[in-house]
Amino acid sequence: MANSPQSKKRARQNEKRFAVNKARRSRIRTFLRKVEEAIASGNQETAVAALRAAQPEMARGVTKGVLHKNLLARKMSRLSARIKALAA
Repeated sequence: MANSPQSKKRARQNEKRFAVNKARRSRIRTFLRKVEEAIASGNQETAVAALRAAQPEMARGVTKGVLHKNLLARKMSRLSARIKALAA
């Protein structure tokens, strides 16, 4: 339990930050789900559009510290490869 005024303030700040990060992670997951659904439907145009919409949101997650940059790079690479494979 926080006792000093500083530790109480830090606890409050952590709660706020947790809520913001949770919302951001949820938003990113929603964009990723839309990309996954577009890939599953087999329509390359919608998949490309969904990926383009998801890219800035995911990049923002990296700059805000919610995602690791290598995780983002790996996800983008794998999604791009799957979308490219739809054309074949």
